[in-house]
Amino acid sequence: MPRNQMTFRNAFALTLGVLLCSSFGVTAAAAQQTVSKPIEINTYPMNEELRSQIYSKPAKMDDITPDQVRGKTYFEPTQTLVTKKVEELNSDLGLLQNKVTILSANLNSLQREGEGKAAEYYAAVATINTQLQSGTTPGNPRLLKRVSQAESSLENLGSSVATLNQLGAEAATTSSEAAYLLEAIRAAYGLSGAVEEDHVRLAELEDGVNNTMVIIERLLNNVNDDITRTTTYLSSERNNLRTLALAVSNGDLYGKSLSNRPFSSVATAYEASADASMSATAGSPGMSIGSYNPGAQRPAALAGPRALVKIKFDRADVNYEEPVYVAINEALQRYPDAHFDLVAVHPTRGNAAEIAIESTKARRNAEKVLRTLTQMGLPLDRVDLSHKQSPEAVSNEVHIYVR
Repeated sequence: MPRNQMTFRNAFALTLGVLLCSSFGVTAAAAQQTVSKPIEINTYPMNEELRSQIYSKPAKMDDITPDQVRGKTYFEPTQTLVTKKVEELNSDLGLLQNKVTILSANLNSLQREGEGKAAEYYAAVATINTQLQSGTTPGNPRLLKRVSQAESSLENLGSSVATLNQLGAEAATTSSEAAYLLEAIRAAYGLSGAVEEDHVRLAELEDGVNNTMVIIERLLNNVNDDITRTTTYLSSERNNLRTLALAVSNGDLYGKSLSNRPFSSVATAYEASADASMSATAGSPGMSIGSYNPGAQRPAALAGPRALVKIKFDRADVNYEEPVYVAINEALQRYPDAHFDLVAVHPTRGNAAEIAIESTKARRNAEKVLRTLTQMGLPLDRVDLSHKQSPEAVSNEVHIYVR
């Protein structure tokens, strides 16, 4: 820079400093010192931290990846009111399954005890029959002792029937509890405030209850079969044992009791007017019953199976017991040697999976009706089970035919 320009610039700065200092009461010496430090103008008066807070928006957000959406970012553990309800239902299911386990264990224990008592009975009877076959003396005390042992085994086996009846009642109560729990689980789907995991657990609980109900149904069938079989067995063997005791007293070998040899009936021809012995009548809702015409004095011989009862399981609470009892009782009064066909009917609507489910439900309903018939005193050997599908059926049905 030329010397004359530098001199002019310094003079101008000094003059400006003097003017400013004189305006504020500053001396010329102070002005000279002020001129030696140039004035700095800062275009960013805020510090960096404050600036970052003031000018923070708008800003670019991070990209969201699919893994973050499917991962723990969204599905983090969440406790809701429905979650607590699910935990309560899960606890109830655990208690229900424990009851079923205990009932199953008790039934197996009774079955093993019954097998042991039956084996003891037949061992005593086999010993008596073997000795009678070989020849013995009248009133042999050794054989009389065996007869006493056989009687004791039968009585012990008879006491197990009462226990089986109690077990069946407990199983029926457990079945009712399972049905109530299933309804509670289905109702929980409609509760507000649930997360996805709650409905997943509800679905698992629903399947668990359904599986438990299948086991309970199987348990009820086993108990019913054991009661019917044991009762028939006791009635038959008590008669046989009385005959065997008489044989021991006389020292002779007899056969089985005559009371266990039923007479076969002979069909008799009746007037043609008695052929129309059944007429359809209305029963309770969901049922139609074929009842016998009370005007017919003598029954006509059954040429083939005749429809007796049709039960429609179109709802959960079908009260069929009383109408079925009346129909079966009338049939047995007119045909004491009658047999019955129990047919489980299911609809054919829907896909293959739905048809399979309906078929299973129809068979369960037929087994339920079979248990009712045996509880009414109808022997199992007079009832035949079968199943079929019907395009006319709207819901599951159970048909009873007499032949």
